[in-house]
Amino acid sequence: MNVIVSPEWLAERVKSPAESLRIVDCRFLLQDSAAGENAYKTAHIDGAVYMDLERDLSAPKREDRSGGRHPLPEPAALAAALGRAGITNGTHVVAYDDQGGAMAARLVWLLRWLGHEGGASILSGGFAAWQAAGYPVSEARPVIAPADYVPHVRPELVASAGDVRERLGREGVVLVDSRETPRYLGDSEPIDPVAGHIPGAVNRFWKDGLASDGTWLPAEAQQERFNDLSRDDEIIVYCGSGVTACPNVFALEAAGFRNVKLYAGSWSDWISRAENPIATGEE
Repeated sequence: MNVIVSPEWLAERVKSPAESLRIVDCRFLLQDSAAGENAYKTAHIDGAVYMDLERDLSAPKREDRSGGRHPLPEPAALAAALGRAGITNGTHVVAYDDQGGAMAARLVWLLRWLGHEGGASILSGGFAAWQAAGYPVSEARPVIAPADYVPHVRPELVASAGDVRERLGREGVVLVDSRETPRYLGDSEPIDPVAGHIPGAVNRFWKDGLASDGTWLPAEAQQERFNDLSRDDEIIVYCGSGVTACPNVFALEAAGFRNVKLYAGSWSDWISRAENPIATGEE
């Protein structure tokens, strides 16, 4: 099953469902945490449920800032949120947003981390593409029967700060920073209290994996973005808080990379420890 699906693909599955399917609206704005759910209340893909980045797809921030701005949720808490959304281990989940797929990718990655069996996909182009294609939207919340979700966590998909520190400078390991170039360089930092990047990281802005209309680039184009990296290497991807790195995880996989991990705490976790080294400028 392809991780990236088109509005046409989804519309056909909605029309003639041959499997358990749940559509999840993941819209969210960092600068206005209520904006995503308010947008959902105004109009969403017919039948979609809403899951919030901070309430459902992250744990609460810790006082010492460890884990970053969006810590990984506890598996049991995430499983409970999925169950409230009517999602079982065998449900095919299609996630969308209007942020280029970043929030949707977070949910899809989390499902993979939980060992999800039913398939999980990101809607290419998100809500805008669905609307542009003329498919139905609604303001009504669907009536959802709660379900049981049993997590089977896959810890091998995650890299911790300790894992990253231990691998700094090691041959065969590549860190990929998914943030915009000025943040990577340390020229600007609009969100976190310290600017710069993890030493040795290469910069691949996650939005470069999208076409001008917000849809996902095909595998060939993703390969071009990462053609200087070796598929034999271990790739550890990070961003500011572990959200916008997720699209790059899937872009790397589309490009043929198989040993890809997410540094879930990312930059906001890295800088919470004074002993962690910081680099600025070009590598």
